[in-house]
Amino acid sequence: MSNIPTPHIEAKKEDIAKTVLMPGDPLRAKFIAETFLENPRQVNGVRGMLGYTGTYKGKPVTVFGGGMGMPSVGIYTYELFNFYDVDQVIRIGSAGALSDDAKLRDVVIGVGACTDSNYASQFKLPGTFAPIADFGLITKAVKAAEELNIPVAAGNILSTDVFYSADETALSKWAEMGVLATEMEAAALYMNAAKAHKKALCLLTISDAPFRGESLSSEDRQTSFTDMMKIALELAE
Repeated sequence: MSNIPTPHIEAKKEDIAKTVLMPGDPLRAKFIAETFLENPRQVNGVRGMLGYTGTYKGKPVTVFGGGMGMPSVGIYTYELFNFYDVDQVIRIGSAGALSDDAKLRDVVIGVGACTDSNYASQFKLPGTFAPIADFGLITKAVKAAEELNIPVAAGNILSTDVFYSADETALSKWAEMGVLATEMEAAALYMNAAKAHKKALCLLTISDAPFRGESLSSEDRQTSFTDMMKIALELAE
């Protein structure tokens, strides 16, 4: 019995490219498809989680929403890696700045993803797993950014389960450890990729700076993060 379609993805296997760009917001997926892809077609609409497949510079690319939080992105990336045989998922999301050097709209490459999540417990490992991005994708992203003249920062990010934390000191503790930014999905993506022996990378655009009280609008987050999108599209194989 085939696992396709899944409870969350209605696409046929041939409808999904080997490279998937995954914003959290399905409307950002729609924006990317309509702005950058050639001949995009919608391949998923289950639960309003939009997915589109087209080509970019002649290479097939799927852009697929992943939702908010590690449980959501964990479901979609598991199904894409294991049922649709996707080779690489590049998360393109928003993040809150933890470093003083990270400004609104800056692009961050998540080399490693610290986390307060219990996601890794399912693997029953005899220790602590360190979720990291694929090194090849990191180097390709840095090279693409240089060629596009887009400055990037690379380092540790935080994947947290909690958007509204009862511990008001939590983010400052991660900042003291040199963590650049906080988001909610990358650690699960990296762990799913590791388990499936696939590739993953998280590219982030700074949408807010909680320590400075700065933030962009929801419309800005949906449509203005084009530098990150351009870098990610260059990684298609």
